Amino acid sequence: MQKSREDRQAAAPEYHVDRQVGFFLRQANQRHVAIFANAIGDKLTTTQWSALSKLKEIQPCSQNQLGRETAMDVATIKGVVDRLVKRGFVATAPDRNDGRRVVLSLTEDGLAVIAVNVGAAVSATEETLAPLTSGERMMFLELLQKIC
Repeated sequence: MQKSREDRQAAAPEYHVDRQVGFFLRQANQRHVAIFANAIGDKLTTTQWSALSKLKEIQPCSQNQLGRETAMDVATIKGVVDRLVKRGFVATAPDRNDGRRVVLSLTEDGLAVIAVNVGAAVSATEETLAPLTSGERMMFLELLQKIC
């Protein structure tokens, strides 16, 4: 026998969106993005900063590798890289070993924008985590890494 709509709704667990992990993660991300934008200004987005910072660590690399290393999907990293190339922060060149691939590297302007903004980026992270004690910060980051 089929249950009525009312029976199914009564049997369904309660769900409050403002008590869910996704809700809190979105709020935390929105807070961090606002703090970052205030610290850096309109110069760079958090995704652009992530790409530049990671590229400094691993350059030269392919766009796909940079996307994997920054946890960005193919479409997102393509848009980010295109904007960074247009702004003169990233250069592209054919891969010496595989002419079909393109490798990315930072330009002098890209290195300079990192140098100018790294302090503000660190401050943005510190401000985002400011409500937490140092022990809570470590635990929070460890727990985020565990679920990611």
